[in-house]
Amino acid sequence: MLKKITKTTENILNLFPFFFGNISAWLILLMIFLSSMIVILRYVFEIGVVAMQELLVYSHGMLFLFYAALALKDDAHVRVDIFYRELSDKRKRMINIFGNLFFLQPFAWVILIFSFEYVYFSWSINEISPEPGGLPFVYLFKTSLIIFPILLILQSFSELIKLVFKHD
Repeated sequence: MLKKITKTTENILNLFPFFFGNISAWLILLMIFLSSMIVILRYVFEIGVVAMQELLVYSHGMLFLFYAALALKDDAHVRVDIFYRELSDKRKRMINIFGNLFFLQPFAWVILIFSFEYVYFSWSINEISPEPGGLPFVYLFKTSLIIFPILLILQSFSELIKLVFKHD
């Protein structure tokens, strides 16, 4: 029964990281399209579109922010495992639990707490790009600074459940 409850909880916690991770895949396609259009417009038609360039930059940032939690779930993040790979499964679990509790969780919570005021201010003034012809809704993109740590926190809890109750 406990195994079923932990697996269900883990699956629920994985929903949002999975959803935003899949958005990241679409952001890659958007970035390819935008890059191509920017190059064609600039070098063929001699037209510069600031809004497209800004959208490309924000999409690039959001790609990494939204995919981070899914990378954690899939164990696809960068790891320097000179010693880690030689350890027993039990020691690996202990290191991962320690890392989640003492590094990942505090990191995500600090980002979340310190981003609130920044994002709130952006929303309160309906922040737009300072560039002529720039994006009129920068505040929407800055919201990803709050989504990012929330996704990491959810995925971290999911990983902790998996590590503590060890099931496949």
